[in-house]
Amino acid sequence: MSKVTVVGAGNVGATCVNVLAFRQIADEVVMLDVKEGVAEGKALDMTQTATLLHFNTKITGCTNDYEKTADSDVVVITSGVPRKPGMTREELIDVNAGIIKGVVENVLRYSPNAILVIVSNPMDTMAYLTCKIAGLPRNKVIGMGGTLDTARFKCYLSKALNANPNEIEGLVIGAHGDTSMIPLVRYASYKCRPVTELLDKDTLDKIVSDTMLGGATITKMLGTSAWYAPGAAAAYLVEAIIHDEKKVIPCSIYLEGEYGQSDICLGVPVLIGKNGAEQILDYHLNAEEKELFKKSAESVRVTNAMLKDLGVI
Repeated sequence: MSKVTVVGAGNVGATCVNVLAFRQIADEVVMLDVKEGVAEGKALDMTQTATLLHFNTKITGCTNDYEKTADSDVVVITSGVPRKPGMTREELIDVNAGIIKGVVENVLRYSPNAILVIVSNPMDTMAYLTCKIAGLPRNKVIGMGGTLDTARFKCYLSKALNANPNEIEGLVIGAHGDTSMIPLVRYASYKCRPVTELLDKDTLDKIVSDTMLGGATITKMLGTSAWYAPGAAAAYLVEAIIHDEKKVIPCSIYLEGEYGQSDICLGVPVLIGKNGAEQILDYHLNAEEKELFKKSAESVRVTNAMLKDLGVI
């Protein structure tokens, strides 16, 4: 019997739960929130779709009752304040760091062996914070950012190619930030053909820009952060863990020398299976990509330093 907890019943968390249930990824999904009745109400609403969508997943909602999350195999943490228009992910750190610290401590009290999937922003820094306070091996703390960024990259490539997005290969590494993520155009392909052979440089440059601004673009349109793709991206990661799929997914992982970086969480290609982040893959970056990755790391280190200034770690 598999059990997944999603902490946070906002747009992203609720979407993640909905995808987990509809795809029957786990036998039981628990949704927890601090606001009275929200998780319970959304869980009941979703449960009432079971006969319409033909799924058997048990969905439980609760208000701040971590005992109901006990013995979870995977815990997805979406808690925190979402971005508002004009707000950067980094500006969220002051509020969200305190929230994440409390959530992690409560989660591990009841599920000490769980794999933690971090969604809350600024995601790389929140994953780093989790690594520092959780005392877990690094394979059990996974930041979701690259999973979402890669989905957006493939989306924009598919639009430019007028192609099925599921037939496109590509990945985004580096920080989950509007100016510091790195869509690896050199490795992107469609039906085994490099996209550099199919699209001109100006088109590819626009795709890279659109990918990097993917979250900000939607935030500007909606007045709040995106939720369908982020929620689905978290569920995608959970499925790879619960079903031991051995998929290569870009994730924010604590690095210990890989890609020339240590003591930092950054997006890199990772083999995901039942043990979480089972292997970090080396994609042999060229000189330009290495420099971009170094700059991406520097931007995250600035944010990570704020954790010490705030006395959180």
